[in-house]
Amino acid sequence: MIEATRNRIDVHHHLVPPQFAASAERHGLKKVAGAPLPHWTPQRSVDVMDRYGIQTALLSLSAPGVYFGDRDEARDLARACNEFAAETRANHPGRFGSFAVLPMPFTEDACEEAVYALDVLGADGVVLLGSTDGHFLGDNRFDELMAELDRREAIVFVHPNIHPTSEQLPLDIPDFLIEFLCDTTRAATNLILNGTVERYPGIRFILAHAGGFLPYVAWRLSLANELPATIRHAPKGVLHYVRRFYFDTALSPSPFAMAALKELVDPSHILFGSDFPFAPEAAVGMEIKTLDGLSVLDPVTLAGVDRENALKLFPRHAAAVGAADHQSLGARLKSAIAEPIVSAADAIRRR
Repeated sequence: MIEATRNRIDVHHHLVPPQFAASAERHGLKKVAGAPLPHWTPQRSVDVMDRYGIQTALLSLSAPGVYFGDRDEARDLARACNEFAAETRANHPGRFGSFAVLPMPFTEDACEEAVYALDVLGADGVVLLGSTDGHFLGDNRFDELMAELDRREAIVFVHPNIHPTSEQLPLDIPDFLIEFLCDTTRAATNLILNGTVERYPGIRFILAHAGGFLPYVAWRLSLANELPATIRHAPKGVLHYVRRFYFDTALSPSPFAMAALKELVDPSHILFGSDFPFAPEAAVGMEIKTLDGLSVLDPVTLAGVDRENALKLFPRHAAAVGAADHQSLGARLKSAIAEPIVSAADAIRRR
C-alpha cells in the first residue's frame, strides 16, 4: 500500500505555464522527446502530491526550455515562466518551490535572469538543460554564468534536452527512453573534464534521472585521470567530482540503478523525484511503490531520499511539514482507488 503521509520533497516536478504552452503552440511543439506535452495546472500537481505523500514539489520547466530560435522571445518567456512559478508558490503555501528557467544559451541574459529569479522572486535554484542549441554545460561560453551561480552557492538542477546529433540517428525510439539520458551523461562528463566543477565549487548540481548513465560508466570515465587535460582541469580525479553531484530518482527507482548509485555516492546525495506530469500519475505511483519496496535502501536511507536529503539543500521547506498529512477524505479515497491501477501498470512494466 502506498503511504500518503510521507511528506516527500519532489525535486523533479515540472510545470507547464500558460505562457509556455502558448509559445509551444505557436511553434508547433506538441511533444517533448517523444512524449506528449501534458496539460498541466497547479491543482493537478497538488492532487497527485496529496495522493502520494508529496509535501513539496520544486517546479521546473522541462526541455526544450525557452529558446525557440529568437533571443528576445527566450528572455521574455523565461521571465514570464519564472514569475508564474513565483505566483504559484505564493498561491499554494508550503506546497511548491521552484527552479528558475534561464534564457540559454545566451550567457549575459541568463546571468541577468538568474539574479532576478534568485534575489527578487526567491527561486530555490535554477534549471539548466544538459545542452541548448547544441552547446553542452561545461562549455567555456557559460563561464560567466557559472561564476555568478558559484558566488551565490546556487543549486542547479540539470535536466536533459535532445541534442541535434540525437535527432540525426536512424532509430525509431522515443527520445525520452535513451537520448535524454545521453544528454545528461554528456553534460555531467563535460562539467567534470572541462573543469567547471573544480573551478566553481560553490554550485550544487542535481542530475536528473539518477544521472543518466553516469553511475554505470563512472569506473570507465575514471580512466581519464591519466590524461594531461584531466590532471589540469580535474586534479582531484573524476570520481571525486562524480561524488559531488546529487542525483534524483525520477523514472529511475529500480533496484539496479539504486544499488549502483548507493555504492558510488554518499546516500545523502540521492533525492526523490517524480517527473510529473511528463510521468503520468500511474507512473508516479509505480516509482513510489518501487522505491518503498527496495531492499537495497534501508529505512533510514529511504527516509533521507524521501525528504531529509533535500532539506539539507532547501532548509526553508522544513516549515511546510504537515500539509500533506491533512488530506481530505476524497483524496484518501482516490489514493486507495489508484492502488490497483498502479499495480496493474507495474505488472505490465515488469513483463
